[in-house]
Amino acid sequence: MTATIFRHATVIAMDPQRRIIEDGAVRVTGNRIQAVGASAEIATQPGDRQIDCRGKLIIPGLIDAHGHAGHCLIRSLASDTSPSWMKIVTPLYYHFTTRDFWYADGLVSGLERLRAGVTTGVSIISSMPRSDDPEFAVNHARAYSQIGLREIICTGPAGLPWPQQVTRWDSGTPLRRSITFAEMMEGAEAAIQTLDGSDQGRIRVYLTPFTIVPSIDPSNISTPDQAVALTPDDRMHARAVRDLARKYGIRLHSDAFAGHIRLAFQDQENALLGPDIHLQHCWGISPDEIDILAQTGTHVTHAPPGRATPVIEMMSRGISLAITTDGTAPSRYFDMLQTARLFQSVQHVQRNHDRFFFPPGKVLEMITIDAARVLGLQDQIGSLEPGKKADLVVLDMDQPHLTPDWMPVHRLIHQATGADVETVMVDGRLLMQGRQVASVDVKDALEQGRHEAAALVRRAGAQSHMHDPGWGQLYRTF
Repeated sequence: MTATIFRHATVIAMDPQRRIIEDGAVRVTGNRIQAVGASAEIATQPGDRQIDCRGKLIIPGLIDAHGHAGHCLIRSLASDTSPSWMKIVTPLYYHFTTRDFWYADGLVSGLERLRAGVTTGVSIISSMPRSDDPEFAVNHARAYSQIGLREIICTGPAGLPWPQQVTRWDSGTPLRRSITFAEMMEGAEAAIQTLDGSDQGRIRVYLTPFTIVPSIDPSNISTPDQAVALTPDDRMHARAVRDLARKYGIRLHSDAFAGHIRLAFQDQENALLGPDIHLQHCWGISPDEIDILAQTGTHVTHAPPGRATPVIEMMSRGISLAITTDGTAPSRYFDMLQTARLFQSVQHVQRNHDRFFFPPGKVLEMITIDAARVLGLQDQIGSLEPGKKADLVVLDMDQPHLTPDWMPVHRLIHQATGADVETVMVDGRLLMQGRQVASVDVKDALEQGRHEAAALVRRAGAQSHMHDPGWGQLYRTF
């Protein structure tokens, strides 16, 4: 079988030895990495395709273990509006999105991730998971499949109250309905049946309830004082989610905030805790809750700034933790390198400007091999090792802001951005080379995104959430 060989690069393998190979090479056969080493050691066979990577850096494909689908088409909308942003955009997702909207967002978000070197991305359908129409998940995954990326679709039941009000636009006119918890679970199951393992395994589905315990305020770090025992709804919720996950052998993902972990642990049989789940945020959790995470082997993901998250305290207990983007709205981006730098900067400030928190090597681990570990995919992706899937990124380091040539990990974490990504391979396929996307028509995809975003605003009457930038103002009033 002919191979593709990337030669003469600086290779940061992220393997157990954490090798940095100057004048290195990576040989890919089919969809697997065959060899990683010095260029002189990697033999060429007749018919092999060789890519000269002088002045470039090769790293594993970046992994975003928590992001929200739909965010790319509402960027900046309601970003400076009262009440809180979440209370505005969740009704937009629940009452004004269409199946075409979710396909268009898949194209735009997938292209943004691709061009930033993100080869595996988690996509939660809506700001709060919306599973009543499984076609939303199917359409989003269809776009990622066309681009060629790995996507983990996260779908599951919304939080309380149940039933939830939703609006469908299948016929072109709005049809409002009440969706029960059972119907939400049925929609999630349909998405699992259709998508999990599809596109040659590049599309996966994780079951994702909004929070691990639905009966307390999901975004309030003072919640431990508001609930002391699981409710019947909490127990039913955990049992239903666990049963469905066991039925299909799939992993779990959810949000957790102060109080959730302590309450969830009361249900030992069905607790949404353990090595098959990763929890986002974990704002304001107590030392006792950190102990529970460590005891159960639960993984955690964190989006900066998130200053109420006890990152170092969790990691000191051996809890696997990855950096995530949390999506692209209202003012974020899918650029994992910039997100990682923001994480590092926040930690510096929190730790009295101690620049030893976090070293660039550890930060890079948290968006590659550590992120693969929290997803349960560390044996497939996250590092450049023989036998692993051929997901890799080539960055052009021959640029003023990345000069001089020493300390490549420092330059990657401290100065590089997604715009420096030149070439991306996923599953052995070159999806982008020389910044040119090979799999889809970028201009057409972006036009679809603009069209669907504008249509959403018209349907929702959301023009009121578009504001001037506040010229000359110190503070916006409402």
